[in-house]
Amino acid sequence: MHPFVYARATTAQGAIETHHLADSPREAPSVRARSQYLAGGTNLIDLMRLDVMQPELVTDINALERTPSGRIEYGARGLWLGALVKMSQAADHPDVAANYPVIAQSLNLAASAQLRNMASLGGNVLQRTRCTYFRDMSYAACNKRSPGAGCAALDGVNRKHAILGVSDRCIATYPGDFAQALIALDAVVDVAGPSGSRTIPFAQLHRRPDHTPHIETTLQPGELITAFVVSPLPWARRSKFVKVRDRESFEFALAAAAVALDIADGKVRNVRIALGGVATVPWRARSAEEALRGQPLNDDTLKAAAETAFAEARPRGENAFKVALGQQTLIRALRETAEMNL
Repeated sequence: MHPFVYARATTAQGAIETHHLADSPREAPSVRARSQYLAGGTNLIDLMRLDVMQPELVTDINALERTPSGRIEYGARGLWLGALVKMSQAADHPDVAANYPVIAQSLNLAASAQLRNMASLGGNVLQRTRCTYFRDMSYAACNKRSPGAGCAALDGVNRKHAILGVSDRCIATYPGDFAQALIALDAVVDVAGPSGSRTIPFAQLHRRPDHTPHIETTLQPGELITAFVVSPLPWARRSKFVKVRDRESFEFALAAAAVALDIADGKVRNVRIALGGVATVPWRARSAEEALRGQPLNDDTLKAAAETAFAEARPRGENAFKVALGQQTLIRALRETAEMNL
């Protein structure tokens, strides 16, 4: 681990001002940014130990737990999740579990209990890929670490890599689960930064790799996520997160689906679908949603929707199995959501 300066901030503005002292220009790879925020640290510290990330300044923002960024609120305006709320807190909150079960399940199925007790919601959605070639500094060819260096995964060991949203420069999978629930529910993100505060749709937070895989989000230098807001959605009570992985605990998804379903008279009135474990970013399957609206949930419509969801898939080598696995995971999630007793 490289030497760094440690600072503590008690307000969002103080954190932004401190962070800005050592901030990097926009063209710098995000992984090489000179300044980083520290909350739970479950991803940042790990990557610093591996020398993948080498910040010169680390600003501790845990004191923001005593501000609105550390609160959960539910009411007429929907659900407010402060960015400093711990994963376990949100998963165990009765209003979250009752009204947005897909959120609670996505958090409960992530990592281990110890990590969920440490990791913040804001840090969770910004976690970096688990691609071996990204995390192992002995591999030089990683466009996320070193733009222009190439992508070793393209022709390497890529069983767990993405098949949706990929480019010829990066096929690293986005690893999180919580983000799929947020994008399915049309959540928005409150952000504070040097230029003030703004709100953006969660769907606009992450960037596909395209030609710049090292720039992973639309956040500007120094910006800090302060909260997530999910609008009221009565039929979100009929929602579910299904995760398929190599083992039952402490493992990242090979394929996952976040589903919210509105059914009346045996037909789908509305549906929200997001896919995990198969894409480079949190992935909203809007084409599959459109295929299901107004249709009964039977074998034919489920199969058609699943095929539509993966129509743009670009498998490469060892990860070709994810097409069929992702389709079956989505079908299972839709069936189990439809069968929920409310």
